[in-house]
Amino acid sequence: MSRSRWEVRYAGFRLLMFLLLCLLFPRAVSANDEQGDVVFSPRLQKAYFEIQKLRLPAARELIDDERALNADNPFIAYLDSYADLHYLLISEDRSRYKIFVQQQDNRLERVGRLPEKSPYKRLFQADIRLHSAFAKLKFGNEVSGSWEIIKAYRLLEDNHKKFPAFTPSLKSLGLLHVLIGSIPENYTWIAKILGLKGNIAQGIRELREVVKEEPFFRQEAELIDLLLHAYTLQLSPEQQVRIRQWPKEQPDNLLLHFFATTVLMKENRSEEASHFLADAPAGKEYMPFPFLLYLRGEIALQHGDYDDSFTFYSRFLKQYIGFNYIKDSYFKMFMCRWLAGREQEGTGYLQKVTQTGSTIVEADQFAERFAKEFGEGKISPTQKVLYSARYATDGGYFQKAWELIKTVSEKSFGTTYEKAEFNYRMARILQKSGRTNESVPFYDRSIALGQTDAGAGGFAASSALQMGYISKKNADNQKAAMYFKKAMSFKKHEYKNSIDNKARAALTELGQ
Repeated sequence: MSRSRWEVRYAGFRLLMFLLLCLLFPRAVSANDEQGDVVFSPRLQKAYFEIQKLRLPAARELIDDERALNADNPFIAYLDSYADLHYLLISEDRSRYKIFVQQQDNRLERVGRLPEKSPYKRLFQADIRLHSAFAKLKFGNEVSGSWEIIKAYRLLEDNHKKFPAFTPSLKSLGLLHVLIGSIPENYTWIAKILGLKGNIAQGIRELREVVKEEPFFRQEAELIDLLLHAYTLQLSPEQQVRIRQWPKEQPDNLLLHFFATTVLMKENRSEEASHFLADAPAGKEYMPFPFLLYLRGEIALQHGDYDDSFTFYSRFLKQYIGFNYIKDSYFKMFMCRWLAGREQEGTGYLQKVTQTGSTIVEADQFAERFAKEFGEGKISPTQKVLYSARYATDGGYFQKAWELIKTVSEKSFGTTYEKAEFNYRMARILQKSGRTNESVPFYDRSIALGQTDAGAGGFAASSALQMGYISKKNADNQKAAMYFKKAMSFKKHEYKNSIDNKARAALTELGQ
């Protein structure tokens, strides 16, 4: 994948690609709210909510029933596109993706029949293009997907100018304003040339205006706001409470259980996340979601339950028809054996890492690099403690991570890469354990090592990002900005897109 292209799907897009796409588009409206030839019938409104719950079979049946009565209703084409997007993002079904792309022009044409006086015309056109954009980006069609985003942005801007009181436009527009405002600095000139204007604060205000003014749209806009903070900005205490409330309020909503699980796992709360995962609804009325098995494998690995973890990854691979996280799953299956002292049983899975799957997501890129380096004899057995500590930290098992990491020191490792990782892991464990002041020297040491060895740049960049957050929390904005800029200065490491995206967002919040 070329890094010289405008990476509209930089990490913010990749980490939000599924989590935001699923809630972004349909608008729940009252049955009496009709403009032009758009008919928000009770049946279609129910289909919209069924899609949001990932109850796609039931949703499609409702849509087909309505189609038999009024096939020309543009809302049907809109919901067809929306349901397809959910299916594609979860299943990664290449054959269905081809059909989806072929159907786009027809859906746009049907929506385009709406009169110019209807604010839903451009809104539906823009959102169908956004459906297509994110699907194309998901399936590796970067250039075409990027142009779809540009077209959608222009339609939304035009709609907002023509109908400034039509608040639903602000939901999609607010999201794009945040994402464009988060583009790494070295790509902002392209956005300006293309006429794309982004501002994080503006986008958040727009989303919150929808929350305040549109009761029917409130949850959707609030969730987009929350997910932007979870994956690009930082969650507030109130938002952390909210992400736990929604699945309890809607126990039949699989999507909300998935969101709660993934956000809590990102926040190093895998034990809590496992409860939402266990309570997630299942059955034939829901679309297949094998990625939940992958998440169960992740949590078991973090807890050190290697046999259980191995089984979950194996089951995921048997049920999954997609292309992302395949390399990572085989890599984790190797890890389950390697960390348990059963290396000979695991080496075959490293071979599959190099032979299957894709390298679109960062996890798969890392898996392939590890497999190559392990085969070249560059991975020492001493690194086992670093991986065990890493997984325990990721899961929020900080005492276990501390017990592991304190058995070694920087002198235990022979390469600069390993030394930089040791210092980063030590700092992260201390920071997450509430010992922030003790973490600072280790972060700074990792940064220094990364400046002397480009191979250690990923740990140095991650350390600089965390030092930026620490300085920002201490109200030392000048030092925070210095660290955020330093985080973006490290080149060609596997986490560059995501770290640059977060650092750029933090600098924007600081007014820089």
